[in-house]
Amino acid sequence: MLQMQAMVATGPGKLLEAQTRPRPEPGPGDLLIEVAACGVCRTDLHVVDGDIPAAYPVILGHEIVGRIAAIGSAVSGFAIGQRVGVPWLGFTCGTCEYCRSGRENLCDLPLFTGATRDGGYASHAIADARYCFPIPERFSDVEAAPLLCAGLIGWRALRLAGDAPVIGLYGFGAAAHILAQVTLWQGRTTFAFTRAGDSDGQAFARSLGCAWAGASETTPPEPLDAAIIFAPVGALVPLALKAVKKGGRVVCAGIHMSDIPGFPYADLWQERSILSVANLTREDGTSFFAAVEQSGLRTITNVFPLGQANAAISIVREGKLDGAAVLVP
Repeated sequence: MLQMQAMVATGPGKLLEAQTRPRPEPGPGDLLIEVAACGVCRTDLHVVDGDIPAAYPVILGHEIVGRIAAIGSAVSGFAIGQRVGVPWLGFTCGTCEYCRSGRENLCDLPLFTGATRDGGYASHAIADARYCFPIPERFSDVEAAPLLCAGLIGWRALRLAGDAPVIGLYGFGAAAHILAQVTLWQGRTTFAFTRAGDSDGQAFARSLGCAWAGASETTPPEPLDAAIIFAPVGALVPLALKAVKKGGRVVCAGIHMSDIPGFPYADLWQERSILSVANLTREDGTSFFAAVEQSGLRTITNVFPLGQANAAISIVREGKLDGAAVLVP
């Protein structure tokens, strides 16, 4: 029997466990993918910590790039050896009110790659062919991996932020370093907010073209039309509300956030709004990859062997990286 290697979350609060498993066969609608790279996303930390629902034991990872090794009997339009990407959204029911109204990101019965179905911290992964994307050729496998979530969720958050000429990004990690390049390509003035004292992170943001970078507690050079919060820190919401102008939006882009502290109604008044981002749609992927091709953006990556997944997660948790962490089998 053919085997595969995987790093498995066996329960909340536990280190990932290296396991050798039988290599799975694809179901009728599935692809078996030989994994070439898998990004480490902050959502993976929330699965490890038990902050969000997960089907333990589960193989983490939802920024998967690899090549098709086997194709299910009902799948068409794919070829053995073709490179594909696998995102967070791994299945939707297609029949609930949300799916029927074009909001599959809110599906009542979804499956999420690396949380409620096995993901890509492995040598091989199974994915529903309907939720796989072609990857732009100009990216290497490692460079492409962060696009599958850091890029996609940032894109969806930006669309919810609206046509904001001046935009602030709170938490300048994997997602923000991609999104900043998109906003600059679109001609928006972009400000980056980091932890106080993070001079390296602020310099990184400026190197990518941000007009200003400073601590999250600092008043930006001019009021924001919109703010996108990537850091899972609820205390940033009142700060961002104070930074946006009348009618401005604060978009919370994370899947989990610490509690939001109380704030005066006056900070919300004058039609300011707070909204969250939930998952993604396949259309988000199609439109995002079109923007990727046009914008010329690049990803900054830090590579770790698959067996060092626990170390990579720790480094991401500490915010010690510029750009994104990526695992390679």
